Amino acid sequence: MRQEVFQNLKIPVSSEKVDFRCFQKDREQVIEGAFLTDDYWYPIVKGVPCFLQGLLRPNFTWFQEKYSLVKLVESSLSGAESEQLLTNTTFSDKWSRFRTYGLEQPHQEFLYSWYCKKLGVSTIDDLKKFYRQFQTVLEIGPGSGFNTKFIAETIAENPEAKVFAVDVSDAAFTTFENTKHLPNCHVIQADLMAMPFADRMFDFIIADGVLHHTPDTKQALFAIYNKLKPGGQMFFYVYKQMGAARQFCDRYIREHFTKLDPDACYKACEGLTELGRELSHLNAKITLEKDISVLGIPAGTHDVQRLFYYNFVKCFWNDAFDFETNNMVNFDWYHPHNAWQHTEDEVAEWLHELGVTDYQFNPSNPNGISVLFAKPIL
Repeated sequence: MRQEVFQNLKIPVSSEKVDFRCFQKDREQVIEGAFLTDDYWYPIVKGVPCFLQGLLRPNFTWFQEKYSLVKLVESSLSGAESEQLLTNTTFSDKWSRFRTYGLEQPHQEFLYSWYCKKLGVSTIDDLKKFYRQFQTVLEIGPGSGFNTKFIAETIAENPEAKVFAVDVSDAAFTTFENTKHLPNCHVIQADLMAMPFADRMFDFIIADGVLHHTPDTKQALFAIYNKLKPGGQMFFYVYKQMGAARQFCDRYIREHFTKLDPDACYKACEGLTELGRELSHLNAKITLEKDISVLGIPAGTHDVQRLFYYNFVKCFWNDAFDFETNNMVNFDWYHPHNAWQHTEDEVAEWLHELGVTDYQFNPSNPNGISVLFAKPIL
């Protein structure tokens, strides 16, 4: 953490007094330190300030003893926090294993062409032009930090521009390691429901594939919305409610796979990944003259692997990735405890409830809903 980030934070306190202490530094980065209030303290560990509270907060007994800090008594665990902790286990493990996801050249061609579709632009240059219009950017759930890095590099020509990345899991540490060389980029560990930022701080917020992994997708969206400036823009991507056969398979597999530890779940997903690979390498297509409306399958020509993937079971495969990375994508779908699916009508209703009228659904893929909107200027 760069010390100057302090001025951009709204530290959760019961009084106005906040004391900052630096215990260990590496050049411009504070590696270990703490924000101290009258009755609480928030540690900076491995360069990342942690603002998690309650039992979402990791065990920092070692840190407390090392720096002679007061022992904190945390509240009991709620049902929602319990589910979130289990989901955090999934993503802490995932982003500790796949630290270079999205940073490798074969990944980038696929991922940034997908971002173009999500944001409704045509080319990578258009994507960069889109990002350059913003001065304060927040990415929630950055994973490896590949997109945080891309945005920070893209807007670096503006000396006032800043990018903040927030993750509730240990992905925050992976993002920090991949972006710590960028002076305009700052990484924080926090629950998106209690981020240490003032309301109306950001003119662009991105939450790509994150909100549906919280206890309540709608509540998560509303909490983030408060941090967006009037006139600012936000992009989010959530899982789309799939057809009946796919819903059945997803529920059945999740019932079994969420009970597994990460190692066992990766192993269990290998058969699905192999199925995706073999179907993909068939390079076969079929044409249906009639809809199968009860299953949500439209008439037309279908790639066989995509037909299985979108309508029956998650068996992702992309030749841009190695087997382990493809397997991770399937693990990402079936291991998290929170993984809600929604309809476009449902999402549109949320936006109307917020008073948003300027929004668009961008068709990026059949199993997700990509939404870009502008917050009204009141």
